[in-house]
Amino acid sequence: MAHVKVEARWNEPPEKLIKRFSRKVKKEGIIEEVRERRFFTKPSSIRRQKKLRRKRLSQKHAAAQRKS
Repeated sequence: MAHVKVEARWNEPPEKLIKRFSRKVKKEGIIEEVRERRFFTKPSSIRRQKKLRRKRLSQKHAAAQRKS
């Protein structure tokens, strides 16, 4: 997991600091990783999910190509 470090700037309100921290955490994908690691997922299930995701994306791109 990535380490996110946010230092307060001079005369910066705490709300802005928290918002900046939240944006960095979201950008690093830490929350999603924690959700994924919350429960054990079998490797075969992970492979199946990735395969289905690739299939959906390729269908979506193919449909977009047909429209244009």
